[in-house]
Amino acid sequence: MVTCQNERSQHKNKESAMKVLAAKLGQIANEENEQRIAELRGDLRAIEWGNQMRSYVFQPYTMVKDHRTNHETGDVMRVMDGDIDDFIQAALKSAKA
Repeated sequence: MVTCQNERSQHKNKESAMKVLAAKLGQIANEENEQRIAELRGDLRAIEWGNQMRSYVFQPYTMVKDHRTNHETGDVMRVMDGDIDDFIQAALKSAKA
């Protein structure tokens, strides 16, 4: 709801009120869009040491560990070749729980 009584003319007051109303509606729409984007984006973490999704160890032993699901495997070369089905299954199970 917007009211405006700045001018003596009703038409000018109506125009001013419509501009204010349009600005408020635009602001509400922007806030809703930002909220939807924040929901879609989810939890953001800083990109820094210790916040990685997976660790790959090649020497002296071999291991790949997913830090989000705590799933790990000893076959690094299989993972490097693109076979990450085990990690996908672990992520789906943790998302379901």
